[in-house]
This record gives sequence, structure tokens and C-alpha cells, in this order.
Amino acid sequence: MKTKQILSLLAVTALALSVRAAEPQATVTEAVKALKTKANYSWSTTSEIANSQFPAMTTKGKTEKDGFTYITSEGRNGEIQAVKKGTNGVVKTDGDWQTAAELQAGGQGGPGRGFSGRLLTALAPAEDAEELLKGVKEIKAGDDGSFTADLTEQAAKDRASFFGRRRPAQGGGGFTPPEPKDAKGSVKFWVKDGVLTKLELKTSAKITFQEEERDMDRTATTSISDIGSTKVEVPDDAKKKLP
Repeated sequence: MKTKQILSLLAVTALALSVRAAEPQATVTEAVKALKTKANYSWSTTSEIANSQFPAMTTKGKTEKDGFTYITSEGRNGEIQAVKKGTNGVVKTDGDWQTAAELQAGGQGGPGRGFSGRLLTALAPAEDAEELLKGVKEIKAGDDGSFTADLTEQAAKDRASFFGRRRPAQGGGGFTPPEPKDAKGSVKFWVKDGVLTKLELKTSAKITFQEEERDMDRTATTSISDIGSTKVEVPDDAKKKLP
């Protein structure tokens, strides 16, 4: 009898521990889903590379469910704009709006064009967090409404390139970010009232840049705001250019 009682107690304890371990994962997953269902929202992402000659970059965006996503960022030659709808997108630097194919065909490949193209493959925070969740290890709850997790080796590698999230291969001689080595990463989620409100991604890796291998520690912090009250205004010439 005592043996049965002990086994039952161990089983109940194991189940309780399993449920508690699953709670942070479920909380973050549901918070990401909740944000994804919102009619609209805005965000701002600041990306910093420690001990780098490059200044911190800020990307701002607005998105609407099943509608347009409008993203802006500062490049070396001024503001870069991108407009996306579904799988289609156009980008504008210092000239006319261009599709990904036109951007790829024009000029020589290089980091500048790679940065412009990066906006065309950039994800809104809900989709970005959803992708990150596929590559996390155990999620742990913090004391400030936050949840943290380390990335798997592959997920860290996918996020530790020079421009952050690695772009899908497009061919045509475009700029390809160097392959990261010894990549590690972690992600932190903030949840308020059941909705994702902030996201912080940290990665470290060895990157070959200008024929020199360097340690690169990158932090990208995304703050989400104006959930349900964002108005996405897209330039008419960008709408006309979309396929």
C-alpha cells in the first residue's frame, strides 16, 4: 500500500512539474497569437552591435491584419522605405520604388543593397516572435512579466548574421551575409494583459567582415505600441508598384 501511495505521489508531482514547465511556453505562444490577431499595431526596433564602427540602427513599422505593412529605416544615404502586402513588397531608397527583382538586377551587389533588401524580408513582430519560438529551448518566467529562453544552435546561427535574420537565398549575384561561426543566442519576451508587448534578441558569433574574422555581439530590442489604434498610410506610388 505504501509503495502504491509513493508511486502515486511521484506521478502527481511529475505531472505538476510538467504543467508548470509548460506554462511559460503556453503563455508566450498565446501572447504572440493574440498580437497576431490584432487589427493593427506599430513597433520600433533598435539594433546595436557592441564595439562596432556602425551606429545603432532603428527600424520603425506599422502593420494591419491582412493589409499593408509599412517599414522605415535609416540607411547610409538617407531613409529607406518598404511596403509589403502578403508575399509582395517594394522598397524605396533615393529613387523610385523597386520590387525585389528590380533591386536585385540593379547595380552591383553589396551591403548597401543587402540592407535595402533586408526590409523586404523583415517580419512584423508577431511573425518574428512566432518564428523565434520555433527555435527556442526551455522558456523560463521572470519576475517582471518577462520570459526568457536560449536559442538552439541553428536558430542562433540563422539570427547572427551581419544584418540579423538571414534572408532567403535569392540568387542573381546579390550580397550574401557571411556565414556566422560559434553562434549563440537568447530571446526575451514581455507579455502584458495576454499580449506580446516587447521582444529582445541577443546573439553572439564570429563573423568574417572585410577578410577579417571578428566577434560580433548584437542586441535587437523591439517595442510594440498603439495596438488597435495604428493607422497605416501607404504612399500611392508604392501601392501602384506592388504586383
